[in-house]
Amino acid sequence: MTKKFALLIIDMINDFNFPNGEKLAAQTKKIVPSILALKTYCRSNDIPVIYVNDHYNLWKADIELLIDHVQNDISAPIIQQMKPERDDYFLIKPKHSGFYGTALNTLLHEFNTDAVIVTGVAGNICVFFTANDAYMREFDVYVPSDGTASESPNFNEYALNMMETVLKADVRPASQLISLLKEQE
Repeated sequence: MTKKFALLIIDMINDFNFPNGEKLAAQTKKIVPSILALKTYCRSNDIPVIYVNDHYNLWKADIELLIDHVQNDISAPIIQQMKPERDDYFLIKPKHSGFYGTALNTLLHEFNTDAVIVTGVAGNICVFFTANDAYMREFDVYVPSDGTASESPNFNEYALNMMETVLKADVRPASQLISLLKEQE
């Protein structure tokens, strides 16, 4: 049976203005190419791309306002590459999980989604909680190992290990995940 996927991009519109934010930004720069490769594939194959992002106390799902608010010398290079396209979906979240207090679950069901690809930052916090909530809602969970970052590689590796063993997440790299998606065409 062919699965219906959705790509979730978590907190990539980010100011990195918090303790260890510069460390997270340095790790985040390394995952941008993998997320962009997934995004390009998904967009060209009618797989929904859904950004789920912190609201930064603006409480408005206005991407341009949010970008203006969080852009700084550290975040600008990442944001310029990762900002949503006009027809991508964009949700704000009040807490760590992309599901908590958002329309994400409803949107995924509207698309008849079976499986979610969870990417973004931080792997050991918001990506982890989003993957956990997806698993609890009985979605198949994919977290590409090169598509998520935490402030340290050790934190990220631990989170990926937990997602793989506890949540049964598939953590193959983005290139291998794209190959899997192509096999389902």
